[in-house]
Amino acid sequence: MTGISNAVRCALAGVMALAPAYGVSAQEAFQTFKQLNSTAKMPKLNAFSATNSAPAGIAARDVALEAKLTANDQPMQEGLTWRVFSPISDADGKLPLLASSEGGAASFQLVPGDYFVNVAFGRAGVTKKVTVPAEGEVEKQVLVLDAGGVVLDAVSGSDAPIPDKELSFSIYASEVREDGERGLVMADVKPDTIVSLNAGTYHVVSEYGDINAVVRADIQVEAGKLIEATLQHRAAQITLKLVSQPGGEAIADTAWSVLTAAGDIVNESVSAFSTMVLAEGEYLAVARNKDRIYQRSFNVKAAENTDVEVLMKEQSPEMGLLDNAVLRQ
Repeated sequence: MTGISNAVRCALAGVMALAPAYGVSAQEAFQTFKQLNSTAKMPKLNAFSATNSAPAGIAARDVALEAKLTANDQPMQEGLTWRVFSPISDADGKLPLLASSEGGAASFQLVPGDYFVNVAFGRAGVTKKVTVPAEGEVEKQVLVLDAGGVVLDAVSGSDAPIPDKELSFSIYASEVREDGERGLVMADVKPDTIVSLNAGTYHVVSEYGDINAVVRADIQVEAGKLIEATLQHRAAQITLKLVSQPGGEAIADTAWSVLTAAGDIVNESVSAFSTMVLAEGEYLAVARNKDRIYQRSFNVKAAENTDVEVLMKEQSPEMGLLDNAVLRQ
């Protein structure tokens, strides 16, 4: 059936929810997003390298190409990038690019012979070997991308929104390589951005801030479907202030170190207000000002953004977590 089916609501690894896709065709849903609508349409480029010019007396033939998200979908009208390669590698071992086109359906003039045709839609793509006959009918070539789309977002706690500027996603292949790493598919994906991918399973990493608020989940991309996936962070934004009395003005030129309950330093900065996003847990804030050190333990709870005041008062010689920590001078 043509178009997007409703995505099934489910939970992935306890941190992801899948929302229903839009109730329109896959093509229309993919065009809903600004990054596709704002893509400038390029004129078709039917330029061939001189080494692949047709021999005398051999006429080039028109080859029509179109692509679909799935075999049952209508041909796509925009957002495609076409590339035609020679099957014979050059001196560098690469296949020479003979022609390219951007937009929807494409048409190239190719001399009889074999070619590799690649079509890409975002991060989704497929390559097909095409043979152009010297005589007879030249069939239209239809490439099926077997692709879908995913839109990523995240919340803190159960449903607290997170500012877009604080969020970033990375998409990896689901398989773990021999070196223990996953292949990176796409980095620094912003919230509410459509990502077109070949159907399959992917590993998504969401970073809230830039310290230790990280969650992971596997998602399933289905051909012809657009899925909205929301990951759940257990983190909050914390602002540290060194004050002479509760509710007082923050003291400038303060060097900050934040340690975990295990004594590991997770963040260091120098400012009157030190703002950061931390994963849920217990921490120790250490402030250094004019060769004096002050500290306070505090807890971070999901979605509870708060200020943490460290009072300027004499500290016990026993520094606890500071025993094994090396603070910035």
